Amino acid sequence: MIIWLASYPKSGNTWIRAFVSSLLFKKDNINSLDNMKQIHAYPLKKDFYNLLNDFNNLNNISECWEKSQSILNLDKKIKILKTHHILCGINNNFFTSYKNSLGVIYIVRDPRNVITSLMNHYSIKNYDEALKFILDKDRFSGKFDKKNSFTRETEFPTYISNWNNHFNSWKSFKKNYLLIRYEDLVKDPQTKFKEIANYLGKLLKIKIHNEDINYAIAQSSFKNLKKSEEIFGFEEAPPDEITNKKKKFFNLGPDNQWQRYLSKDIQNKIENAFKNEMKELNYL
Repeated sequence: MIIWLASYPKSGNTWIRAFVSSLLFKKDNINSLDNMKQIHAYPLKKDFYNLLNDFNNLNNISECWEKSQSILNLDKKIKILKTHHILCGINNNFFTSYKNSLGVIYIVRDPRNVITSLMNHYSIKNYDEALKFILDKDRFSGKFDKKNSFTRETEFPTYISNWNNHFNSWKSFKKNYLLIRYEDLVKDPQTKFKEIANYLGKLLKIKIHNEDINYAIAQSSFKNLKKSEEIFGFEEAPPDEITNKKKKFFNLGPDNQWQRYLSKDIQNKIENAFKNEMKELNYL
């Protein structure tokens, strides 16, 4: 059975993955990023190699979502997977189901802050283009080729849709759903990470001690993660389009940094587009 760490891109998923991996796969390692390899992303191309003769389009992929997860679950073990994929159905093929999934930790972040992080991560030229990204209900993270398909040689695309569709889709997952606001993690990491630890302890049916929680919080602090990235690098960091050098992945800005960067016009467009969800989440 799968426990999902799900989020729209640039919402704190990697931070929580660092905490969870340090909590559950504890080992004395100077590289705080090393343990995160224990929690894999989904979907990956390797999950579909035995199910598709060729990687064609999203319709073909969707037919294999549940099949690939059933194969992953053949060992009868609980596993934790990270995803940015929207929880959707295509031609009556659903991304996941209660048959394969035990629960979800959904990480959400104020879209006005998400947009500032998207610009750096995806090398988006300006805030108008970043706004198009976050509003695009047909948005993919990853690259299709010119035929709107992909092969084993190209990056595996993830269907993310727009910010509010993504949030609402995973909210519909009623089985062991835990919502975590990124802003609350920044403000009070001790309380929110303990909440996550207690949630995992319940689902995994294990006793998690306070010293384990404190260790994981220390290992996954931004100070520690930044230090590890500076020394060892981080393979998930995106390359700079000009220099092709890895960008800095861990770049924690102040809460509500959007107030410094976004024009009033961009702010209004985001708030109007996502008004209901932002009110629900106390962002407005």
